[in-house]
Amino acid sequence: MDEAFVERVANCRRCPRLVDYLRTLPAKGGRTRQDYWNRPVPGFGDPQARVFLVGLAPGAHGANRTGRPFTGDGAGDFMYPLLYRAGFASCPEVSHAGDGLYLTDLYISNAVKCAPPENKPLPAEFAQCRPFLAAELGALPRLKVVLALGQGAFTSCLRLFKEEGLVARLADYPFGHGAAYPLTNGLTLVASYHSSRYNVQTGRINAAMFLDLLTRVREIAARENG
Repeated sequence: MDEAFVERVANCRRCPRLVDYLRTLPAKGGRTRQDYWNRPVPGFGDPQARVFLVGLAPGAHGANRTGRPFTGDGAGDFMYPLLYRAGFASCPEVSHAGDGLYLTDLYISNAVKCAPPENKPLPAEFAQCRPFLAAELGALPRLKVVLALGQGAFTSCLRLFKEEGLVARLADYPFGHGAAYPLTNGLTLVASYHSSRYNVQTGRINAAMFLDLLTRVREIAARENG
């Protein structure tokens, strides 16, 4: 994405509840508030990506601290080594926005760009952020697969596609890990359980499951690319 878009995202103040939450969020881990990004977190990745991974929202003490999606918390600690093994990420371990990580054939963002209280965005906050998600999708000319992590991100993507006339009824697209839905514009929407620490610790998702799904996603992208 160009710098102007990144600045528009980072400077967004559309959701008063989220603005107030970030304004008052206390730091953790011996850090101070000055160590935190504490703003909306823009997406990042390969501008020629065929795969767009969409999470829910930045972690309060992860991406909200580092300024880069899925960095600095358990969800990213689980995910990036698997993205590396699948050939999407340049290194298996990430720590901060300047650590040298780059993505190949992959763009990563969140359905909601600000960390929400209790990691639970409100419906209105999903809606306010959806134009940013649409802009990111529209800026990827080779995009073939949207991989949504968790039901919140999946539903927000579906609502966007309904607004664009690609989906008639959300009920026709039930969420389930590995569910894949071809859309009339050539994209395929794929669902995954979120890589949250809770889901990993409870066994709802594990490394083998996620790596298998990444392999499928790459195959779908290659097939759809013709």
